[in-house]
Amino acid sequence: MASIQKRGKTYQYTVSNRINRKSKPIRKGGFRTKKEAKLAAAEIEVLLGNGISPYLNPRPIDQYFEKWMKLYKSHLDSTTQQHYKYTLKAINAHFGSKPLQEIKRHDYQYFINKYGMNKSKESVEKLNAQIRACVRDAVEEGILQHDFTRKAVLTWTTPEKKPIEKHLDFRESELLLKEIIKRLNRGLSYSLLFLGLTSGMRFAEMVGLTRNDFDFINSTITINKTWGYMKRNPEGFRSTKNKYSDRLIKMDMSTMDHFKNLFETTPTNLHQLVFYNPSSKYKVISNTSANKQLRKLLDELGIDPITIHGLRHTHASVLLYKKVSIYYVSERLGHSDIDTTLKEYSHVVKELRIEDEKKTIELFNNISY
Repeated sequence: MASIQKRGKTYQYTVSNRINRKSKPIRKGGFRTKKEAKLAAAEIEVLLGNGISPYLNPRPIDQYFEKWMKLYKSHLDSTTQQHYKYTLKAINAHFGSKPLQEIKRHDYQYFINKYGMNKSKESVEKLNAQIRACVRDAVEEGILQHDFTRKAVLTWTTPEKKPIEKHLDFRESELLLKEIIKRLNRGLSYSLLFLGLTSGMRFAEMVGLTRNDFDFINSTITINKTWGYMKRNPEGFRSTKNKYSDRLIKMDMSTMDHFKNLFETTPTNLHQLVFYNPSSKYKVISNTSANKQLRKLLDELGIDPITIHGLRHTHASVLLYKKVSIYYVSERLGHSDIDTTLKEYSHVVKELRIEDEKKTIELFNNISY
């Protein structure tokens, strides 16, 4: 049982507690009324009864998130870590060093509403996911009794690009591929566009490829590293986006024959980089020049422009359109789970579902009649 004592004009509670068989009573004062002290003491007793050690010392949210980030996210690549730093910056700007224990659901909802006033859906979802993971760990540690991020309503104002704007359809992808093949002898940038369309690799993965990653006997390419090609990235080889991004992908003979011939007819370099460019600051074909080349080519073909990353979306969309298993597509792209693939390519999945629905109805109609 808790005991309540009056200390001057305020009240203090004392709750019995034992740690390692030693008496460690929990005390807290400053309550305006005896009733307030009793209610607060009752909450502590409930926590102790559930095996949770109450932390009465305030834990500033900015300090806790930063420590959590360094402890659990330091293994991630620099680009992903940067996103966590952006989240920490947003926490600092809104909450400062406000204790985790003092943040309520409505406080967090206000923060999300304010943050989303000039952000896209993807940005808000990413920030919320990172904070929620941190808060859940705080709950598990007994620092918090309730998850204040639970049931938060995500709001945003900046619309995302429609999926249709991010990739080419099957006919357009055929036109582009045939035109790229015609121009493969015009420069290394066309080889990069060729590989982007036939492999679905991320740009950083392509510029991180070395000649040793190509297995011409088994027609496979090993993807296990990237190359820093931007100011915010460390120079040189880096790890891939996540552990699922390390993969071995099977390639078509046309692509492999081209690169086999390319390696036999062109000189190598110190790192054996496939897309080496000695005149570039980062020693590889730049993302800017590759996008410029792609945009120019699409313009000549009368196709709406997409980015180099759009080639990755096109590759996946074409595979799904041709009824390739979504599980294989997810694995080929190096996604962490199939949910990412379903979310990213929901437009194609929805179209295929409509087709499957029609086939199902036709099947049972034919059986019944």
